[in-house]
Amino acid sequence: MQYNPLTPRLLTMNSERKPNILIVYTGGTIGMIENPETKSLQPFDFSHLIDNVPKIKKLNFDIDNIQFHPPLDSSNINPSHWDEIASSIADNYERYDGFVVLHGTDTMAYTASALSFMLENLRKPVIITGSQLPIGEVRTDGEENLITAIQIAAARAADGQPMVQEVAILFEDYLWRGNRSTKMSADYFNAFKSNNYPYLAKIGLGIHFREEMLWRETPSDEPLRVQTKMDCNVMFIHLFPGITERTLRHLLDTPGIKGIVLKTYGAGNALTDKWFVDLIRETIERGVVMLNVSQCVNGGVHSERYMTGNALSATGIVSGDDMTSEAAITKLMYLFGAGLSPEEVKSALRRSLRGEISI
Repeated sequence: MQYNPLTPRLLTMNSERKPNILIVYTGGTIGMIENPETKSLQPFDFSHLIDNVPKIKKLNFDIDNIQFHPPLDSSNINPSHWDEIASSIADNYERYDGFVVLHGTDTMAYTASALSFMLENLRKPVIITGSQLPIGEVRTDGEENLITAIQIAAARAADGQPMVQEVAILFEDYLWRGNRSTKMSADYFNAFKSNNYPYLAKIGLGIHFREEMLWRETPSDEPLRVQTKMDCNVMFIHLFPGITERTLRHLLDTPGIKGIVLKTYGAGNALTDKWFVDLIRETIERGVVMLNVSQCVNGGVHSERYMTGNALSATGIVSGDDMTSEAAITKLMYLFGAGLSPEEVKSALRRSLRGEISI
């Protein structure tokens, strides 16, 4: 998948219209239309976006686009693609007021979380959206999502600064913080939700922002910086009743593993069998960072609430509090990619870097 960072294409719109918005099309259902001859779905050329979404003519903006070739099914996303998306934004950062990333829904929350960490000192909107039905379908949600995402990317606060200065997911009626979002439905238009953080904006007759919920970086003159290296020597371990010592040992002994997100029960609880607690402790003592994240989509880790959580906490595992699984795994990738030591990674996991955790 490649893009040309130097020549984003201008859609045919009035040159006096502002602000300038760049659409980065990576693939996904939103970019599909039906081939009139074969009746099969195929990606459409975004240089002809207005032909497919004529309502965009009513927006008083200049809109350019970058297309990834070939378009990517989001199930095939990996950190090299996050690098390409982040780099396309960085290469054009000074030229545009806001960015809209069109992306498949299956891994959208992972990409949103990853980009939130990779785009350091971000002070412009990066709005990620997609659709459940192709934009060429009569009942598509893609047209509305695309238009609203563009409007949000162009929105300004009373002080003239961008209203949104973070990576966010726009889907159906809500704008969510990207690193707080999870895909909740494969069937319905309201496919995404942030279960542990309020919505950033609600879309009805207008777009109603909750300004007190929007992320703001600490004031500084630091320019946008992109950390492109993400360390993939991390994994999930999802606990279940009946997991055996042999299976868990095999997973914990994975060669080269640096970080593990342990998905526990309820408020961060796990079995208290001696073999289990000893295995977790031994893994941490040899330098592997382990992060405790709840399997529940609402709430978080409160290890002091139950004895089973206390026993796990005593091993030295880091509490993930109310982080999503997507934020937890990409944060580990980001921190190890930055070259931090295990102790430095643990310290950073306990802090909010981009609003991903309620601390």
